[in-house]
Amino acid sequence: MLRANPLTFLGFVLVVLLVVAAVLVVLSPQLLVPYRATQETKAYTVPPTLLRWPPSLVHPFGTDETSFDLYSEVMLALPLDLAIGLFIAGSALLLGGALGLVAGFWDRPGTIGAVASAAILRTTDVFLAFPSLLLALAIVAALGFNLNALLLALVLTWWPYYVRLVRGEVLAIRHLPYVTAARAAGVGELRILGRHVVRNLLEPVVVYFTLDIGTVLVSFSTISFVFGAAIAYPRPPEWGNMLSTFQVNQPITHAWWLIAFPALAIFVTALAFSLFGDGLRDVLDPRTRRALVQSQGVSAAPPPSELAQPTGPAAESAGGSGP
Repeated sequence: MLRANPLTFLGFVLVVLLVVAAVLVVLSPQLLVPYRATQETKAYTVPPTLLRWPPSLVHPFGTDETSFDLYSEVMLALPLDLAIGLFIAGSALLLGGALGLVAGFWDRPGTIGAVASAAILRTTDVFLAFPSLLLALAIVAALGFNLNALLLALVLTWWPYYVRLVRGEVLAIRHLPYVTAARAAGVGELRILGRHVVRNLLEPVVVYFTLDIGTVLVSFSTISFVFGAAIAYPRPPEWGNMLSTFQVNQPITHAWWLIAFPALAIFVTALAFSLFGDGLRDVLDPRTRRALVQSQGVSAAPPPSELAQPTGPAAESAGGSGP
């Protein structure tokens, strides 16, 4: 499968490297963050007007307007940004997934479940009527520019998508023959829900959740870039906030590295989870997995022209007697 889809392997490697790097930054920062404690850089030896040094061997990402090593700044922001993406996508999954199960599994005419399903769907439609990014910006503006408000705004705008996803899958699963057979055999509703419905939901939900982490990270960085002070700067750093601060303090044409490397970190992280999630779809789907393996097996077979030609009596009997 890795030979058939090398982008999946690339996404997997990038995700593993990002997670390992984030863990090391938290547990052993001296391994990856050389200037975390003292903030000493070569820039302190030059006049204050030249504190922004371009990338060099000593400082591969250059230094910022406070003479701090930009590579250390980007690495310090990695655990926070990954945690934010996982938290927002995970919270939206739990909230939206639970509501989607209720709206799909117990949606039967004339029951309380039908009333609850209608209420959930109409509320979902209200949230989906607004562009998610604009709604999140409005919520942050109303609650104030802080990390808690930003996390709450994104969770409130993200859960409706999981409601739609989970409800659609539940409606397709609950009418399958094995669910009907289990209900006819007297299996309880909760047992059917856990044993047959939820287990078959894992594949599309896990794939969507993995793809969603990169999207959440981009949205969070966008809002942080717009408001600038969503997180106290410079500690703890955050990539979107770094872009906003560096743009205000210095035009990009004068110090391009202040914008390029935080933006590159956002791009690589979002790309890694997108490739990984796209590959998970192929891995978790038995039909796609079988097709990939079969196609790789066919391509690995030698072409007919290279097959061994018959020799000896078999060749004479097959080709006849020549002149």
